[in-house]
Amino acid sequence: MALDKATIEKLAKHCEDAEVNAYEITKITDDYPEMTYEDAYDIQWTARRNKEARGSKIVGMKMGLTSQAKMKQMGVPNPCYGYLADYFAFGDGAEIKFDELIHPKVEAEIAFVLKDDLQGPGCHIGDVLAATDFVMPAVEIIDSRYKDFKFDLKSVIADNSSSSRYVSGGRARDPKDLDLKTLGVVMEINGEVVQLGAGAAVLGHPATAIAMLANMMGERGETLKAGQYILSGAITAAVTVNKGDNVTVKFQDLGSVSMKFV
Repeated sequence: MALDKATIEKLAKHCEDAEVNAYEITKITDDYPEMTYEDAYDIQWTARRNKEARGSKIVGMKMGLTSQAKMKQMGVPNPCYGYLADYFAFGDGAEIKFDELIHPKVEAEIAFVLKDDLQGPGCHIGDVLAATDFVMPAVEIIDSRYKDFKFDLKSVIADNSSSSRYVSGGRARDPKDLDLKTLGVVMEINGEVVQLGAGAAVLGHPATAIAMLANMMGERGETLKAGQYILSGAITAAVTVNKGDNVTVKFQDLGSVSMKFV
């Protein structure tokens, strides 16, 4: 049974308040076990509209849980998506305020910036590559609002797929000049290598995740717009960070991205 509009509004505020004010909540399916995936996205889109109404700009989208390992780690069957607000965005070398977050983790990602709109259903990897203006390296800082990072897929979707911050840097490149499948990544925290990965970790090819996103949004009558910044999903496992940590991620052919948690 689907949730009513008032409940969706209430849960959108519940999740978004936890994000903005950095406090933990228990997963919402504990209280609403009957909620559907459609309800979960309704909650996310409601919170998104509330942000926009308060003056935040939505600058892009992100895919989450795009690796087989991550889906297995979290016990979920499918990837999910979330939106990126303007205040999530930081540049290379940024200082990230640790106290504005709950229990942040970092993931290496390839970001796509579109020159044409992408609309599902039926969007495929070729459409994505043709519509992409450039790709660039990024680090997503995920921060689930759920206590102990424990959640199910419906709860995480409602919580904007754990979105909180992201850092962009390095070089912008035409994806036609790169082999995104084999592109290697090295993540270091305080100078120590903590993760290695390659683009193929993201559903076999990062552009596959963008196609999947266009198709999932198409089910709601929504379009990926030209100029949008899209995080394609984690190439590495999510690594917990602490106050004082320096994070540097080196991307083959794309330069590096670094940040410090202060």
